[in-house]
Amino acid sequence: MTLAIQLEDLHKTFGNTVRALDGVSFGVETGTIFGLLGPNGAGKTTILRILTTVLGADSGVARVLGHDVMTEPAKVRTLIGLAGQFAAVDENLTGAENLWMVGRLNHMSKPQLKERSSSLLEQFGLTDAADRPTKTYSGGMRRRLDVAASLVAHPRVLFLDEPTTGLDPASRSDVWAMIEGLATEGTTVLLTTQYLEEADRLAEQLVVINHGKVIAEGTPATLKASMGATVLDLGLADERTALRAAEALKTVNEKPPVVYGRTVEVNVNDGPRVVTEALRILEAEGIAPTTLALREPSLDDVFLALTGHRVEVGPGEQAQDSPSPDERGQKDRRGRS
Repeated sequence: MTLAIQLEDLHKTFGNTVRALDGVSFGVETGTIFGLLGPNGAGKTTILRILTTVLGADSGVARVLGHDVMTEPAKVRTLIGLAGQFAAVDENLTGAENLWMVGRLNHMSKPQLKERSSSLLEQFGLTDAADRPTKTYSGGMRRRLDVAASLVAHPRVLFLDEPTTGLDPASRSDVWAMIEGLATEGTTVLLTTQYLEEADRLAEQLVVINHGKVIAEGTPATLKASMGATVLDLGLADERTALRAAEALKTVNEKPPVVYGRTVEVNVNDGPRVVTEALRILEAEGIAPTTLALREPSLDDVFLALTGHRVEVGPGEQAQDSPSPDERGQKDRRGRS
């Protein structure tokens, strides 16, 4: 197994109190799509900032294609591309001019750049808009242009930081197809996301991170299989009733029920039997579900089981993983050299 990215016991603390990374270790195989899944503030962007040489780690090792990001940052920057959470394109330039600017910053010759920019504009469906100012582009078009810009210098490893944040469903689907195409061509892609559907669709392997620690890793199918064959969803009238129902249903399965608002979820291997037993128990307790459904487990269920809450932004978590204005500026320029 050849690793394109390797992290070993990575630590990072901001100030004296905020521990952004707490011993993170994982590897990414060459030519695959790897998902880094977790809520805002989990440490995902901090990992990308270290891997792209924007930020230094306190301890541990991070390598890209065998090169240490701490001791060989200039070499690493020649091998990678980065598309951050916010599209780093100049709105006053056309799409073609944005790609040309990036190519010149990477010291590409004019003949090379002309061929490369034309190819990328066609690949990402932007040829017809190539001569329009970027400020006239839709959100999906800007995202596609941003990813195209990150590929101008033929990076062997591409980092995508929440690539579909803020996009509508149609644009998100377009970006997903684009990412899958890159992997088919041999590019190693590491993407961070808090969209469970995105991780399930794209990632061949993934790591779930929360509060700076890896809490699970494997293929999406493996993580979902660990939850049991099916999930019983019960909707209740209110949160208090949901808590009562969960307490009453503790005996129906080895794994205890999980309460999320007014919903009780039970991971089971024998769905029909559990449904019958659950309804009998609830009837005896005088509890009537408002909804009931049996479904396959999702990555959302995995995250809920691992952390006790669904993927969402916590009010106190944002600062842990948010770059400073100076660092954001550096990141959005992709560290291209």
